[in-house]
Order: sequence, then C-alpha cells, then structure tokens
Amino acid sequence: MDLFDGLRGLTKSQRAAVTASLLGWSLDAFDFFLLTFVLGDVAKTFQVKISQVSVAIMLTLAMRPLGALVFGYLADRFGRRPVLQIDLLLFSAIAFSSAFAPNLTVFLILRAAFGFAMGGEWGTGAALTLESIPAKSRGVISGLLQEGWAIGALLGALANLFLPHVGWRGLLMFSAAPALLILYIRRNVDESPSWVAGASERKRQGVLKPILANFKLVIYLVILMTAFNFLSHGTQDLFPTFLKSQHHFSAGEVTLVSVIASLGAILGGIGFGALSEKWGRRRAILTASLCVLPVLPLVLYGQAPIALAAAGFLMQLAVQGAWGVAPVHLNELAPAAVRGLLPGLAYQLGNLLASQTAPLQAKFAETHGDNYGLAIAGLATLAALGLAGLAWFGPEAKGKAFETSAP
Repeated sequence: MDLFDGLRGLTKSQRAAVTASLLGWSLDAFDFFLLTFVLGDVAKTFQVKISQVSVAIMLTLAMRPLGALVFGYLADRFGRRPVLQIDLLLFSAIAFSSAFAPNLTVFLILRAAFGFAMGGEWGTGAALTLESIPAKSRGVISGLLQEGWAIGALLGALANLFLPHVGWRGLLMFSAAPALLILYIRRNVDESPSWVAGASERKRQGVLKPILANFKLVIYLVILMTAFNFLSHGTQDLFPTFLKSQHHFSAGEVTLVSVIASLGAILGGIGFGALSEKWGRRRAILTASLCVLPVLPLVLYGQAPIALAAAGFLMQLAVQGAWGVAPVHLNELAPAAVRGLLPGLAYQLGNLLASQTAPLQAKFAETHGDNYGLAIAGLATLAALGLAGLAWFGPEAKGKAFETSAP
C-alpha cells in the first residue's frame, strides 16, 4: 500500500478542513517562533539578560493549558469551526500588540496572554480535521498537520531576514497575518460531521464524567506530552541563540540553518505520520525519537555551517517525525465526548510541565561558558529516551472508528 494514499481522494470540504487547520497551526507557530529569533534584541532594548527575556517563552508555554481547557470545552460544546475562528483572531491580536510593549513587564504579560490564546488552536484544529477525513488518511494528515509547527518555524526564519531592516518590534508586527485565515474558514470549511453526530451525547455526558472515567489515560497522555514537549522545545527554542551566541553566525546564516532544519522537520513529520499507518503509532514514535541520539554529537562538536545545518536538519527530522504521529495518536485515544478538549489539554499541560525548558537551558549555558550546544544535547538525550519508553509501553487505538465515518 502506498503510504501516501491518504492524501488522495479527499473531498473539497475535507481538503478545506485540512488546509484551514494546517494554516492555523502554521501561523500560530509562526507567531511563537518570531520571538525566538529576537531574544537578544529584546534583551538589549530592555537592558536585561537573554535568560530574563526567555521567561516570555516559559510564560507562553505555561498559559497554553488554560487556553486548551477553555477553547477545548467551547469546541466540544459549540463546535470546532466557530471556536477556531475566535481563537485565530485572539492570538493574532495579542501577538501583534506585544510589538508595542514599553518595558519587559508589559512584554511578559502580553506573551502570557498570547500563550492562553495559542493553547486553543492545536486541539480544536486537529479535532476538526481528523474527525472530517477517512480513517486511512489519519496518519499522513496527522504528520502534515503537526508540521504546521515546522512550517511556522520556516516562515519565522524567513521573516528573520527583515530583522536588520524593521527591528524586533517590526518583526513581531507580522503576527497580524493569521487573522486573515478567518475569511477562508468562513467561506470553505464545514463543521466536523463527527461533532454534529455526537452533539446531543456530549451535552448529556458533559466534560467531567468522561474525564473521570478515563483518569489513568488522562495522566498517561499528560506525561507522554511532557516528554514530547521537552524534546521539541529543548531542541528548538534556543537553537537560533546557539548559532548566534556560541558560533557567532550572522542573521543570514541563522536563517539558512533554520530553514534547512525546518525542511527536515516537515519531511520527518509527514514521513513518520504516513509510516504510522503501516507500523502503528507507538512504533513510529519510538523509532523517530531514538533517531535523535546519533545526531547530537554534531550539535556538541560541529563548527562549520554545513555541519550545524546537517545537525539541525537531521535532529528536527527525527524530533518532528515523532511529533507527526501525536495528533492522530491522541485523537484516537481520546473519548468521543471530549475529543476537542482532551488531546489539546494533554498537549498543553505537557507544555506547562516543560515550560521551564528555555530558561533552564539558558541558565545552564550561561554557567558553562555560554555552551548552548551542551544544554541542547543533554536535555535532548534524556527527553528522547523518556519518550521512546513512554510510547512503547503505552496504549494504542490505531484506526479507531469515530462517531461518523467520513466518506
């Protein structure tokens, strides 16, 4: 069987749902990654250390579970489509506003508010799409959707080329772009047929009953997503700073390496997502996460731009390869009544537990001769091994039937 059969035969409405969710997550990530390229510039403006500005990343991650809870509940109660539109408008407006922060305190408050809004997009968008497509398409579409994160990183890297011309404030103004996606959703995207079919049952059960009935599963998913988030944020958030501060790369060189890394991420996510239809979800996650380990010596000892570009490409191919399976794995494991809520909430609670990643890595690097490579490689080793173990010994529900099968 062709691993990419799932991309063929989708209806116009199904393709529109995939497009909207992919673009939503891409632009959400774009807004997030813009900050990672300007940590040093913001620090200079506010006359503080990079580690102090990196708290903004921590606050963004820490607030995402609250957003996942609120928007996930609303998506299960009122539908995926309208809630996704509201969320897009909110996180775009807040991220744009952070460009006008007069001091570090206001900046941190705005980035925390951005995290709240950002937390609602992943779960709502994934549920809308995965409930709208045939079961055989879930693996490859899951990988495609998740790599909206890598596409956002790629767009952020390209936007970074404008940094010398517009400054960090001008760069963050690009955050207004996601609001335009609302027009596309209103014109082209239908509500999830699964949500429509199960609306009355969701109202009857509510949220608390299915969560309590599956409490052990909820705990497992949160721990699993904590490992996922330690791995992704531990290898991504300070990578541009690693290139600039430790290897003194120019803005153009940082952009090139980041673009190459993002291309690896996109290939890895789609590839392992597709392979999960053949291998199963757990085996695909295990294999991808273990593939991170052989790449880390390049991060520790690489010096030339080509070596560090190869490190970024291969590392993100493996990291995002594992992540490409996450949306479908969580949606298949989640009870129907809380499919809009639980996957996103587990993901964002994992983000909360891993939200200290950037500040801890930055402080570790600063106390070890600004060795950001050591901070990245050390955490990546622990996270990859932990994720592999959690995936292998956990449950799987590959191909689980949703309430209404897509045609």
